[in-house]
Amino acid sequence: MARYFDVHPRNPQPHGISQVVDLLRDDAVIAYPTDSCYALGCRLDNPTGGERIRRLRSLDHRHHLTLVCADFAQLGQLVQLDNAAYRAIKAATPGPYTFILPATKEVPRRLAHPKKRTVGVRIPDHPVVRALVALLGEPLLSSTLLLPDAEEPMTDGWQIKEELDDVIDAVVDAGDCGTEPTTVVDWSQGYPEVVRVGAGDPARFA
Repeated sequence: MARYFDVHPRNPQPHGISQVVDLLRDDAVIAYPTDSCYALGCRLDNPTGGERIRRLRSLDHRHHLTLVCADFAQLGQLVQLDNAAYRAIKAATPGPYTFILPATKEVPRRLAHPKKRTVGVRIPDHPVVRALVALLGEPLLSSTLLLPDAEEPMTDGWQIKEELDDVIDAVVDAGDCGTEPTTVVDWSQGYPEVVRVGAGDPARFA
């Protein structure tokens, strides 16, 4: 049975955040809010978390899971950035964007694209996830909470708990955070290519 945490969307209660982080450190998979929609997440080194998320979403290993970072310094340890990418991505974050970039050696091989050796990274602009990642001290391995055959991501915390009660470990409910996923920008070839238009304005990367 998944534990349920009702947290304030702008001023998340430290005690609740601490409890969720303790679960993450014990290799929990959680549902949590972001600045685009709810997501599934686990600790980067969780030995089974990534596979659990892939099974829940029916994803194969060619689909990028996202590394959700607390800040740009943490992001910079995970991906290779040239000067143009550095300036453009720093200006766009935090925000509802996911960037696909070449992974550094800090990223476990099992988490990068099997052929391209790329990874998705992002810095969300939502107080709850920022508090979680800051206290955890490492990125969250994450994916949009969009279930197979669903047209939109789930938005209601209680509904998430009812539907996923037996397959995830916790639900962090901060109210509705929308249904539009991030805008995805592939920068792995040295220039930006918008591969999915979502909540973030794609014009700055056109």
